Amino acid sequence: MSGRDLFRQPRRTRHGAALTLVFASVLVTGAATGSFDGSDRKNPSAKPVAQTRHDEDVTAAAARAMADGKSPMEAAERAVSRNGDRWGAVYSQDEYQEFEEALDGRYTGVGLSARRERNGRIEVTGVQSGSPASAAGIRAGDRLRSVDGEDVDGRPITEVVSLLRGDAEDAPVGTRVHLGLQRGTHAWSEVLRRARLSTDPVTVHRLTGRVTVIRVAAFTKGSGARVRDAVATAPRGAGIILDLRGNSGGLVVEAVTSASAFLDGGLVATYDAGGEQRALHSAPGGDTIRPLVALVDGGTMSAAELLTGALQDRGRAVVVGTRTFGKGSIQMPNRLPDGSVAELTVGHYRTPSGHSVDGRGITPDLDADGDALERAERVLRGLGDDS
Repeated sequence: MSGRDLFRQPRRTRHGAALTLVFASVLVTGAATGSFDGSDRKNPSAKPVAQTRHDEDVTAAAARAMADGKSPMEAAERAVSRNGDRWGAVYSQDEYQEFEEALDGRYTGVGLSARRERNGRIEVTGVQSGSPASAAGIRAGDRLRSVDGEDVDGRPITEVVSLLRGDAEDAPVGTRVHLGLQRGTHAWSEVLRRARLSTDPVTVHRLTGRVTVIRVAAFTKGSGARVRDAVATAPRGAGIILDLRGNSGGLVVEAVTSASAFLDGGLVATYDAGGEQRALHSAPGGDTIRPLVALVDGGTMSAAELLTGALQDRGRAVVVGTRTFGKGSIQMPNRLPDGSVAELTVGHYRTPSGHSVDGRGITPDLDADGDALERAERVLRGLGDDS
């Protein structure tokens, strides 16, 4: 599993219950509100679907606390914890603003991407150009040993990313983070200052021959159009590898737009929200001819799983890798009396064949781990890629 410090570990309430990931916490607000262009994400009070009992309990708890002169946010956190909503979360105004900015492709961090190796060590896999990490000379392949004095070996990558980013309120732009690093036998320390950065969620490169690899790190705003453009400009007839490994999700509208690059209309997923059944469809006119392989792993979550399930069930792609995470629930935002926001689970989605993803994930057609990219190339050749 890999991650950039755009992502955070599961949020924790003041009572310590793990609740949500920044991107994985929503299929998309727009999906829950019915606004697939994301226009209602800035207005968490816009909710055309019916409230769930859980939703009403949390809102009522916050209102009672406000009337009693207590903290609505703390009351809402306690209500979420009592209801056992795994992906529910309560954000302060500042935290929710950061959440929104992350979905728009902006974040505060140092510009590192990393993954955990099989031996538990954390390896830097990429450094964003112009970032503090880049200015310090950190390179892909370096080993990250510690963050602010805490050993990171063996930790989930989400926790490492959380340490790099710091808390939303306590680690703003300009705060320092101490990194322990190693390159070969040389170990050293760096002190970086967190900066405001923009993500590059879609990257494209070509392998030997004409195979195009489209890597989607997250479904932030505009990523679907980037995928569509990458498909349109790929060599005619050559195969595509859609790399969704480590993609924690994001905006469902962007995942559906990405699906539309490979499908000629038709069902992408169904979902229930507030007791109402709805469906997501791709736009017509996608490329349904060229060979396609989707790469996934245990870090493929939420909207990325929705896209994977659509391509697999529709027979459009061969899925290669390891079982995906299994986050198939939908959250809806609710503005609380003090301005904080509760994101609460209101429903779950299913793939076109009716399979539930939540808690199960998606099983790839072909298992592959360390050799996933090489296996994907072999599969493309078997599918008739003429490269």
